[in-house]
Amino acid sequence: MQRNKIQDKKTNESIDAEPAAEGQDSGGVTAVTRALQLLEAFGMQDQRLSLAELTRRSGMHKTTALRLLRTLAHSGYVVQREDGEWRLGPAAGWLGARYQAAFDVNNVVEPMLRELTQATGESAAFYVREGNIRTCIVRVEGPQPIRHHARMGSALPLDKGSPGRVILAFSGEPGALYEEIRQRGYHFSIGEREEGVATVSAPVFGLNWRLLGSVCISGPADRLPKNKLLRHAKTIIKAANQLSYALAGTSTPQTPKVVSAWHP
Repeated sequence: MQRNKIQDKKTNESIDAEPAAEGQDSGGVTAVTRALQLLEAFGMQDQRLSLAELTRRSGMHKTTALRLLRTLAHSGYVVQREDGEWRLGPAAGWLGARYQAAFDVNNVVEPMLRELTQATGESAAFYVREGNIRTCIVRVEGPQPIRHHARMGSALPLDKGSPGRVILAFSGEPGALYEEIRQRGYHFSIGEREEGVATVSAPVFGLNWRLLGSVCISGPADRLPKNKLLRHAKTIIKAANQLSYALAGTSTPQTPKVVSAWHP
């Protein structure tokens, strides 16, 4: 079967048109999903990517990827460089900034995380729930030369690691473990999601005392054994309480019985 060709004007690369079967299912929802896959293909370390690498990471045909990239470029979400490679555009950064602004990042969350980092000497982060995952939307690195690096914006499981466990517990997840977390108001984990990483977390509440997310500190497990995590738990709870009151206001009849409690 003869295939048509399309041309990438900047690279002069001749690309086989996608097979008919691939084009037939690229309706509205599918096209949006594929476009998002291309944006998600960019990692924190990637300043630019070639078309070949984008298609490899997204698993789609070159023709499909090129057509979607050109569409995204029209709205400023990606930019094609003179050498033909692609980078994220200003619209992608602006979208992320607007998302973070919804959580009072600059005015409330980030200063609290900086104080928490100074108090514990470890990196601090704020996670929110997005469906069945948790996302780190703010992070402040600790002063230690060896530290745990969490990528902002990454989709992480709720049932692995203390930040997600805390979110599940205060979302009403049943089970003995989650009941224990609700009673003590915090949770710690060592190597649960990532080998050699330890975390301790507490819940944060927003307007009308609805669960907003969790705050945590993290670091290498050999520097944060269980006894040290337990010592830091009181500091984490205090920070989570202060952030909750800043975001939710003063105590009301709707204030949870455990905003966070502390049981040594």
